[in-house]
Amino acid sequence: MTGVNLNGRKFVMVSSTASAVDPDSPTEFLYQEADGVVWGSYSGDTVTHGRFVGMRDGAQVAISYAHALKAGGKAGGQSSSRIEEGDDGRLRLVEEFSFDGDDTVHVSVCREVG
Repeated sequence: MTGVNLNGRKFVMVSSTASAVDPDSPTEFLYQEADGVVWGSYSGDTVTHGRFVGMRDGAQVAISYAHALKAGGKAGGQSSSRIEEGDDGRLRLVEEFSFDGDDTVHVSVCREVG
């Protein structure tokens, strides 16, 4: 996975241990990457506006994130994702993440679209 570049790739969340995923309007993530630095934005079922920034090293992506919640309030934290290639050639991100102030580790899976 060292040759993979996330620049311009779009992903949708398909599962999360932190919340139910609305299959009709899942959270969508748009990634940018240059020289191993990754950043992007996201919004969807539980989030009105989110941003992330971090680093990629091979198949591992480590980011910090912050977002505004549709239910009100905000959240932030850190995550570590593993990039996997699916049978169809599209990428999948398997992410372990935690929210600031909470030691619970959650897991989400996102798949590449478009």
